[in-house]
Amino acid sequence: MSDIIRLLPDHVANQIAAGEVVQRPASVVKELVENSIDAGATKIELYIKDAGRTLIQIVDNGKGMSPLDARMCFERHATSKIANADDLFALKTKGFRGEALASIAAIAHVTLQTKRAADELGTKILIEGTEVINQEPTQCPVGCNFEIKNLFFNVPARRNFLKSDNVEFKHIIDEFERVVLPHHDIAFRLVHNDQEIYHLAPGPLRKRIVDVFGKKFNDNLVPVTEHTDIVALDGFIGKPEVAKKTRGEQFLFVNNRFFKDTYFNHAISAAFEHLLPSKLFPGYFLFLEVDPKQIDVNVHPTKTEIKFEEDKAIYSIIRSATRLGLGKFNITPTLDFDRESEFDLPVSMLTQTPVAPEIKVDKSYNPFHVQNTREGQFSANSSSSNTSSPKDKAFSSALNKAGFGSQFQSSSLDELWNSEPFGEEIAAEKPVQIELDIETLKSIGPFILKGSFVIGSVPEGLLVIHYRRAYERMLYDDLMRGFFINPLASQQLIFPMEKSMSKQEQLAWNEHEKTLSRIGFNWSWADQVLNIDGIPQILDESTVLSCVDKILEQLQMGTLDKGEIAHTVLSQIAFGGSMSFKLQGQQEAISDFVSRLFEADEHTFSPSGKRIIAQITNEQLIQLF
Repeated sequence: MSDIIRLLPDHVANQIAAGEVVQRPASVVKELVENSIDAGATKIELYIKDAGRTLIQIVDNGKGMSPLDARMCFERHATSKIANADDLFALKTKGFRGEALASIAAIAHVTLQTKRAADELGTKILIEGTEVINQEPTQCPVGCNFEIKNLFFNVPARRNFLKSDNVEFKHIIDEFERVVLPHHDIAFRLVHNDQEIYHLAPGPLRKRIVDVFGKKFNDNLVPVTEHTDIVALDGFIGKPEVAKKTRGEQFLFVNNRFFKDTYFNHAISAAFEHLLPSKLFPGYFLFLEVDPKQIDVNVHPTKTEIKFEEDKAIYSIIRSATRLGLGKFNITPTLDFDRESEFDLPVSMLTQTPVAPEIKVDKSYNPFHVQNTREGQFSANSSSSNTSSPKDKAFSSALNKAGFGSQFQSSSLDELWNSEPFGEEIAAEKPVQIELDIETLKSIGPFILKGSFVIGSVPEGLLVIHYRRAYERMLYDDLMRGFFINPLASQQLIFPMEKSMSKQEQLAWNEHEKTLSRIGFNWSWADQVLNIDGIPQILDESTVLSCVDKILEQLQMGTLDKGEIAHTVLSQIAFGGSMSFKLQGQQEAISDFVSRLFEADEHTFSPSGKRIIAQITNEQLIQLF
């Protein structure tokens, strides 16, 4: 029997290695830009075509390479950054494995032009799939000029796995941001399809953050600084008011190298405890300086996973430094112990004589009398007087019809609504809708309008409707039906509204400009500022900017088709429109509103997934007391 183990050819081994190092065009951008930084470049230009499928070109003014180095750099495990294993624990460069260029050359057409300052002529080399096609002297400026064309030309399966140009370019932007933030002393330029996306001049870190993520960050950054023997920590955290539902603007760097770490991320989240709701995430840009001997970056080919020897101590330092930064700039609530302990009285009350409060007792009140418990209790909650309004009496009558003999406080309705099984979030399996026939629907009543709720009696108990969410559902259904027939009406503004955006947000908005225009938005751009000239007619002006924020959050969360974009945008418009809606208290108007709700195909949940309607039984009410 013959031997079966054999040595793989170099081009096959390189393609296998390329699968780990080069996952998509963004991987090529990361590796080449980091090489330019390691070469001492002070100016780096990046040109992209078709999100990197057609062309990725990196031009820098680094120290360049000799003709021999230009040829050797494409060999596997060829590097100038380490010489032995001990150098792995004293790394001061981005790269060190010597795999990136060999992997790129294995799956693309590569052209390199490079020249050192001491040489009269540079070198030009052409490689296709690890095979050197040509190498010759050439005239070129000092530095390196890499052109990567036809990525994955010989690995069609990998090319087919690439997403749309918009998605792939977003990944390139992500990698670009991770490089330009720590190296704010270097000039960067990014051009995509002949359109300049970034032109970043050298400057302080705060300026670089503002240049990349927009002017809105200028007033919302809180500096964080802490230097110890274990770690030197510097950077900025975002104020609670700019927290988002996504983790897009969270950056951790160690020795100017981007990394991801859920453990350290938890330290920052813990510092924001009681300042943010559970579903919001703070933004931060934190830079750690640690002795290279105390970390291991050789964990994963992407180098975004790093092991720390003193991780527990660094966790505590990050958490305390973040809290200190929040407290120092009065972000967290504080107590002023130097303040006078006397009461702050209005000027009009300074001359009045204090009067002791009186305690009034209704000696005739009998807690065991049914009429007192129903009418008296409700009246006490809805008014300071002892007289029940017609609505209160109607509600008490509705309770009598339903057969409730225990106390019912309207103030506990919110508690009931947000408790199980009437929680706001949709369950894993969609519950059956509450269906009422026409006769039952006509028999509901009398209705009580209490806060945001419409309450009516049914034979089984009470029917409770969150009327703003109900209006949101009806408004959404009307908008969605009209959207697929004709563009929605737009209301032109006398004075445009301005919205500062990051590049990522700008790209997400422009990606869906046709759908947004059809829905009723009109706008123009002034650099990274969105000037909103027209808004959907149904949208109230006071809710425009908050609606745009929510739309952007949804657009940045993933790839959406036209229908999903319409749902995202129209649901936010419907939500904004429902905030200014006020239901009239007349019985006829409420009955008509309830009838319209039950005519809708979906009347159990709002477009945002919040519960609209609940049926409360006698037993469930009794459990509250």
